[in-house]
Amino acid sequence: MENRSLASEMILLLTAALWGFAFVAQRVGMEFMGPLTYNGIRFLMGGASLLPLIYIRRRMDLTRGPAAPDLPGGPRRETPGRSTEAPPTAPGRLRALAGPSLAGGLIITVAANLQQWSMKFITAGKAGFITGLYVVLVPVAGILVKRRTPVLAWAGCAAAAGGLYFLSVTEEFTIARGDLIVLASTFFWTGHILFLDTFAKRVDPVELSAGQFLVCGALTLAGALVFEGPTWSSGRAAAVPLLYGGLVSIGIAYTLQAVAQRRAHPARAAVVMSLETVFAAVGGALLLSERLSPREFLGCALMFAGMLIAQAPSPKRRKRAPA
Repeated sequence: MENRSLASEMILLLTAALWGFAFVAQRVGMEFMGPLTYNGIRFLMGGASLLPLIYIRRRMDLTRGPAAPDLPGGPRRETPGRSTEAPPTAPGRLRALAGPSLAGGLIITVAANLQQWSMKFITAGKAGFITGLYVVLVPVAGILVKRRTPVLAWAGCAAAAGGLYFLSVTEEFTIARGDLIVLASTFFWTGHILFLDTFAKRVDPVELSAGQFLVCGALTLAGALVFEGPTWSSGRAAAVPLLYGGLVSIGIAYTLQAVAQRRAHPARAAVVMSLETVFAAVGGALLLSERLSPREFLGCALMFAGMLIAQAPSPKRRKRAPA
């Protein structure tokens, strides 16, 4: 069991690396096309890349079939791994997915396009660290849905806020436009996680992700056709960052995450996934020659510490032994 958990965490580490380096692809992609065009194409590609996985999983469900019915006067017969209910029909699944996919897709559309727009002004590493604030904001935002927020989450939030100050606020007490834009996107990513916490339990999470990505891609590409006028030549020029941003960071990385998190410990998985921000900075340094000033490096260190603190398990009070 321990070996399986370690293997799952290694897969999650790979997932974090794929997502971190996606910030580099996002920067490079906009050298050839506008932010709406890049996001529209990559989210359509990402959503479409999940369809084969959905098809395979549905075929496996149909092959297993429902559990055998109870025998009159006899014990209930159950087959391991099989559902006790017949799977819903295709029209029923689509109806159940339509509303959550549209709502989640709208949130992703705002979050992803704010993030992509910000990268016209800031580095991939800085965008990755500010986006990573959602790790801290999610438990704090849980107050809105009447969930208890651990003390360590507040401590992590304080450390991350201090890090954001050193990373984004200059000595003249000004903050860059790109930093504000990506910070705004982080609040939408936080809202999306809270949204998933409610709706992912009602429908298949992989199908919901595919639906959301396709909605986001369609809406964003429609905006690109109106405001940016994409061309085939720009698409060919940006083929590599588009393939990475769509197939790798969305299709492959999401599939790896879905597989690994079935056996990984939730708290440790969250810590491993927060390394996405580090990989974004490493990718920017290695591939784009981005450099952080000492002040920005301190900000990144504080933000990363805040993410780790927020995900640490809360200390349990020791129970007093009875006298």
